[in-house]
Amino acid sequence: MPTLDDIYRKFGFASEAAQLLETELGTILLLVGAVEKDLIENPDREAAADLYTKINRKTLGQLLKGVQKSTISVEHLEELLSKALSERNRLAHSFYRQHNFRRNTEEGRQVMLEDLEQIHEALLDAYKAVMLLSGVDLDNLSINGLPTDHVPI
Repeated sequence: MPTLDDIYRKFGFASEAAQLLETELGTILLLVGAVEKDLIENPDREAAADLYTKINRKTLGQLLKGVQKSTISVEHLEELLSKALSERNRLAHSFYRQHNFRRNTEEGRQVMLEDLEQIHEALLDAYKAVMLLSGVDLDNLSINGLPTDHVPI
């Protein structure tokens, strides 16, 4: 049976997936914005910093709307991204309130863990789909030959 530590650990895993999704959506918006503002061919430090700051302040929902309005086609991901947003919001704003005293029993913690598994899966599915938009297939990624140690700066 899961412990309270198991619940907190899985909550962290799900939160990480939500942040990875937010980061990748922000990266896509940063690239789109840089192209639109011609910052690739004509770098402008202030314009780039302003673009980054605006994107960095956005919530997951705002990032999703921004990507939907961009030149990137995400219509085929709409249901997946909508579910991820809903699950992320539930995780961040009401998960513990929804489960309340379940944390105090083994059976309750099992219910909580299963719910967290579902949330984590929804967020990871959305993250993997968004990564595919960037040309990265996480399910078929091979790390053979990639460095595993950090190089000193």
